[in-house]
Amino acid sequence: MAKIQVKTPIVELDGDEMTRIIWAMIKEKLIRPFLDVNLKYYDLGVQKRDETDDRITTESARAIQQYGVGVKCATITPDAERVVEYKLKKAWPSPNGQIRSILDGTVFRKPILVKNVTPAVRSWKEPIIIGRHAYGDLYRGVELLVETPGKVEIVYSPAGGTETRLLLHDFKGPGVVMGIHNLEASIRSFARACITYALSERVPLWFSAKDTISKTYHAYFKEIFAAEASAQQARLEQAGIQYRYMLIDDAAAQMMKQAGGILWALSNYDGDVFSDVVAAGFGSLGMMTSVLVSPDGQFEFEAAHGTVRRHYYEHLKGQPTSTNSVASIFAWTGGIKKRGELDGTPEVTRFGAQIEKAVIACIEAGIVTKDLVPLIEPRPAAHQSTEGFIDAVAARLKGMRR
Repeated sequence: MAKIQVKTPIVELDGDEMTRIIWAMIKEKLIRPFLDVNLKYYDLGVQKRDETDDRITTESARAIQQYGVGVKCATITPDAERVVEYKLKKAWPSPNGQIRSILDGTVFRKPILVKNVTPAVRSWKEPIIIGRHAYGDLYRGVELLVETPGKVEIVYSPAGGTETRLLLHDFKGPGVVMGIHNLEASIRSFARACITYALSERVPLWFSAKDTISKTYHAYFKEIFAAEASAQQARLEQAGIQYRYMLIDDAAAQMMKQAGGILWALSNYDGDVFSDVVAAGFGSLGMMTSVLVSPDGQFEFEAAHGTVRRHYYEHLKGQPTSTNSVASIFAWTGGIKKRGELDGTPEVTRFGAQIEKAVIACIEAGIVTKDLVPLIEPRPAAHQSTEGFIDAVAARLKGMRR
């Protein structure tokens, strides 16, 4: 059978350690034999980032801006130990963070559902997508340990204006204090990206905060989200999508009773917490997709997990591994399907969906890697190796393509 022609290039961002090994297997066994696609390749392995003084990360993000779709392998964000291990010039920053900043994007995580993995929350039947605002709040907080009595104030000194002071607390003894911030432009981009992705997925959109307590900070988020949803009201109505604002505690309680099929947009810390709650509730981080969406509709797909360091060390010793490749496969299929959608080439989109069906068929037949065995009902008698699982998916895919 002739290969399927892909009209526009896809940007490929390679990664590190065991996921890099898996990435190459996926490309060799599931992509290249079936697709004629121009892959704009960028090696984001930590050693190449070090060699290029991390310019390659910026170049890869610019390429995604140019072509609209990228697929990314998991990468190392080096700490001091990794700097020594890989003989790096410095502890380079997270490539995910840099790409997110350049694209001004929001990360959305979505579980992959299979019939023989029962969610821990029995009402959950459809995916719950978490959209996390990955800027500011706790993660850019400024902290101070107060050891003796004294006043802590917030001071705003506008250029050429009158200084404003707010008493945070008059400490009578030891304590601790933190200041957090956010940006109007970042919040607005977050809201727009969430609306863009809700339209892409055709699911209802919730946004949750705590404006009853945080009457300025959280209320600012609420107001901007409402304004952006109002500006897109015609498109949302045409797609049959409802936007709802809910207090975070109410939304958390409501979510436990929902069947799913919702995009839940959250601030930075709330998104961090609830993305892991949803992942555990549906099964595993190894069964979660992740996509970075810019406000103007550029997409970068990746796995939600890391580089599987422990398995990589076993691989280097020549030991067999059984590493879950599902999220990495779905990074590729997400990019392929989106490329077909943007290009108006339904055969490309169908092929991406076929790979996903082949993966799910394998899992539902009990063909799984070791990490999924305890989650499967009934439990399989054996598990597949890393390559064995990908080979099983390739065999099913070939059967579908005949």
